[in-house]
Amino acid sequence: MLTSHTALFLMALLLVAALIEPLAKKIHLPFSIVLVVIGFIGSEIIVNYLGLDTGIRWDNFGTIVFYFILPILIFQAALKIDIKILWKNIVPIGLLALPLMLVSAAVIAACVYYGINHPVGFPWMAAFITGALLSATDPAAVLALLKNANAPERLSMLLEGESLFNDATAIVMFSLLIAIATGIQSAGSVDEVLLRFATVFFGGLAVGVIVGLVTCLMMKMLGGPYSFPLLSIICAYASFLVAEDLLHLSGVMAVLAAGLMVGSCRRQSMSQINDDFTNQFWGFLGHIAESAIFLLAGITITLSMFTDQWLAIVIGIIAVVIARIVMVFGTFPILRIVPGVEAVPLKQQVVLAWGGVRGTVTLALALSLTLTLDYWYTIQSIAYGVVMFTLFVQATTIGPLIRKLDIT
Repeated sequence: MLTSHTALFLMALLLVAALIEPLAKKIHLPFSIVLVVIGFIGSEIIVNYLGLDTGIRWDNFGTIVFYFILPILIFQAALKIDIKILWKNIVPIGLLALPLMLVSAAVIAACVYYGINHPVGFPWMAAFITGALLSATDPAAVLALLKNANAPERLSMLLEGESLFNDATAIVMFSLLIAIATGIQSAGSVDEVLLRFATVFFGGLAVGVIVGLVTCLMMKMLGGPYSFPLLSIICAYASFLVAEDLLHLSGVMAVLAAGLMVGSCRRQSMSQINDDFTNQFWGFLGHIAESAIFLLAGITITLSMFTDQWLAIVIGIIAVVIARIVMVFGTFPILRIVPGVEAVPLKQQVVLAWGGVRGTVTLALALSLTLTLDYWYTIQSIAYGVVMFTLFVQATTIGPLIRKLDIT
């Protein structure tokens, strides 16, 4: 049960993180790494040395992550996307975000299943759940480096657009697999599962479009500098709750569609002052949500994950790298022959392959794993290990790679 001690503990960690953030920027260290380290050290001191109870429990994470944090992360990312630029690159982004993401999840699942080779303790269902949560990408650190290197805008759009739709698809797939694994839904045949996925996926999109349009109409009717932030928060959570709880569709897809609609409407109708305020407002919410995820990851990390599950973690890292290489280098050469689609140069393909880092959504899904699954700890350990690898290795080497390739 969440208590006042929990709130005070998290606020203290956020304060420490805010004090250390300038130092992290100075030494060019991703802030997410700092948050994980602070969360881990803080929990070790409070729990093991001071003997205090933080009040943080595993059974709280599912609700906190899905109903409070994910809607903020998805809506904020959708608001930033320019639909016009997105539409120009819809073919490669669409391929990366849906069919190729499913291929990536399948490749990761196969590699992890045969790598662990323990059908009783780690069955195919566990492998598919692992593939789903490891398929979600988070290019935030990479995008900042691309901007500093004056890289082509299209490359940033490919990574950002892929991540937005990719994350939503991964969350839908993960939720469906968890429902089947826990017996909430029957497995059925492959056709039935695909039909259920399509219904949840596109049904959520439809709900988001409707809620987004209603919000746009209300934005035009109401004035004032605070009307849009208020309406946007209502839109984000209303679209999620209507789709997820009332209609049993994908709340995340609804938030994504609503965010794209409202973002487009905002760019057409808002003044520069209100637009700047909105960007700062949602940037602040997104920063808090991301910080909370990485702090929770640090708090819940245990050294036994990396000692007992090290082989599974290594298998997961190798699987993710293989799947990313298959996705990028197996697809983009084919796009050269598709009429009307601008080819992606080989250097940019290299950045796309190495820039598919994992972060907030992967951690969020790992934190929300139900403890009734016998293999939850193995999946969570793999997820944490992969995210640590992408943060400490991929995110820190992507800058030198961009400079080496001279992508401008």
